[in-house]
Amino acid sequence: MATLRLGDTAPDFTAETSQGTLNLYDYLGDSWGILFSHPADFTPVCTTELGTAAKFKDEFDKRNVKMMALSVDGVESHSEWIKDINETQNTLVNFPIVADEDKKVADLYDMIHPKADNNLTVRSVFIIAPDKSIKLILTYPASTGRNFYELLRVIDSLQLTAYHKVATPANWQNGEKVVVSPAIETGEAKELFPKGVEEIRPYLRMTPDPTN
Repeated sequence: MATLRLGDTAPDFTAETSQGTLNLYDYLGDSWGILFSHPADFTPVCTTELGTAAKFKDEFDKRNVKMMALSVDGVESHSEWIKDINETQNTLVNFPIVADEDKKVADLYDMIHPKADNNLTVRSVFIIAPDKSIKLILTYPASTGRNFYELLRVIDSLQLTAYHKVATPANWQNGEKVVVSPAIETGEAKELFPKGVEEIRPYLRMTPDPTN
């Protein structure tokens, strides 16, 4: 399987999960999706991550994003791990965890670490748009927990820039000024963005968030 790249179609799959047999495309429907992989059940960093993901579910719901996790252990193991996550992280896991014992999904998404045990999935994040294209791929080392505030920030940017001719600058937060697409002439930009266009350089123009 070739390495997935941004813009590629997210591979579809049907798998057993902690919430029964699910098909990815059916599960996502017209929603955005976030798929994140874990090396194995009962791993410490991933336990904190899945607990955090559960606590962030309301924020993902607001953005029409459905979560799905994956580990190469089985459903029975997932069920026991979820009990640990709920107890230690003071939450309730409220999204499916794929049981990928045959590594079918891990192979589809190129999650197997090339320099580690062949059963070890890397800790990856895939953000999938409603058209099933992959909009973001992140891969973390085993020692560094994922930042869910950053994942929300990226989703806010992806959703804004998907529907408006803008980009988001460094450290952008939802509601702040955005960059006008360089493909748009300044005259056209002033018509598109009636809140104003600040021309810092001909190639660098800012405008207030068009959704506010």
